[in-house]
Amino acid sequence: MDFRTIVDIPTLGFQIEPCDEILFVGSCFADSIGQRFREEGFPVTVNPYGTMYNPASVLHTAERYEGTPRVVFITLGTNHVYRLKETGEIVDNCQKRPQSLFQEEELTIEQCCSYLEQTISLFRQRNPSVHVVLTVSPIRYRKYGYHESQLSKATLLLAVDKVISRNSLPGYFPSYEILMDELRDYRFYAPDMLHPSQQAVEYIWERLVDACFSPAAKDYLNEWRPLKQALSHRPFDPDAEAYHIFLQQTQRRLQAFQQKYPAFKMPDLQEGKCCLEKFFLFLFFLLTLHL
Repeated sequence: MDFRTIVDIPTLGFQIEPCDEILFVGSCFADSIGQRFREEGFPVTVNPYGTMYNPASVLHTAERYEGTPRVVFITLGTNHVYRLKETGEIVDNCQKRPQSLFQEEELTIEQCCSYLEQTISLFRQRNPSVHVVLTVSPIRYRKYGYHESQLSKATLLLAVDKVISRNSLPGYFPSYEILMDELRDYRFYAPDMLHPSQQAVEYIWERLVDACFSPAAKDYLNEWRPLKQALSHRPFDPDAEAYHIFLQQTQRRLQAFQQKYPAFKMPDLQEGKCCLEKFFLFLFFLLTLHL
């Protein structure tokens, strides 16, 4: 018996290659998935001007960003925008200013389409071969009310569908549907019961890899995984000769890996794990002990 519904992921029309330069822009879900790419050594840029929740704010990032990534992931969170009454402009962040200064509005489907199409046009002008992938964040907005939040998501989903069909985009990644349909259980949510848990983000990452990574990119991940584990290793006895040998072997493996993948960007492995700078400082310290 099958106790869950598996979401089919449509073919994107391209595959992510090892160390592709990727831009993630959009809601905080873009931050989560972008961070996973960063942990795997991809040269990614994630929301360079802050988290952007609506299509108008996504366009503002596209207008300011001057890079030419090969792949752009746009994750939409809401169709709600805030307009500064004094100037009439849509702001990306209210910066804790009084709510009375702003007017809240809901973008229509066509308005969302217009902002998204302007965004895509800008990226294509800078890089005609860019691949733009649209997705909708699964995070609900309690402050709107849950029904109103669903209406907002429905507006975004309808707009995304129109934009893809009108602009020959490579496709849509169903992160919203994966959490709503495959992971239909509160154990896959963070304590606030709104954001996906780390386990859910990891599962969506695995679905993305399975469906969208080229065979070469999957090989790259398999090669990087043991190296990442070695760099994150915390020894019981840092002064042991065996650990000294382990560090030297890891250094040689890392150098060979970087030569094979020149675009690899060494991640900062946090939370008690050794980053590259600490790794080599410690290696140098051990070497001086044996001189």
